[in-house]
Amino acid sequence: MAEDDFYLRYYTGHQGKFGHEFLEFEFRPDGKLRYANNSNYKGDNMIRKEVFVNEGIREALKKIVADSEIMKEDDNNWPMPDKVGRQELEIVLGSEHISFTTTKIGSLLDVEDSKDPEGLRVFYYLVQDIKCFVFAIVQMHFRIKPI
Repeated sequence: MAEDDFYLRYYTGHQGKFGHEFLEFEFRPDGKLRYANNSNYKGDNMIRKEVFVNEGIREALKKIVADSEIMKEDDNNWPMPDKVGRQELEIVLGSEHISFTTTKIGSLLDVEDSKDPEGLRVFYYLVQDIKCFVFAIVQMHFRIKPI
């Protein structure tokens, strides 16, 4: 792999009363951002969006990931996915590749009660930052009525 390779995929979802509900997005090395949100609540349809982001956006995301120090963490002591749901985070940053799987985290209380609160806290805050980043990109790019 090249030193500047970057890939990120995040998934969170569960099987419930309304079927398979999930949120998933990925940043590919070519700059494509793929976003999918499936909620069958009250008959909602799946939302799928794809957009190419420029090098500046990719570099900002790489910095968020690198600054979080998530690449140093290990998910061995994190709660396993259960009936509440699952979260997955996969990142390729240069020559490093990590893949985490854990249950859905409802609040920081769930983090503090885990066997690895420090590592899970890094994961929790990174996921929050990345979700805000993705929602902002999708909202700006697909705005129907410009301001």
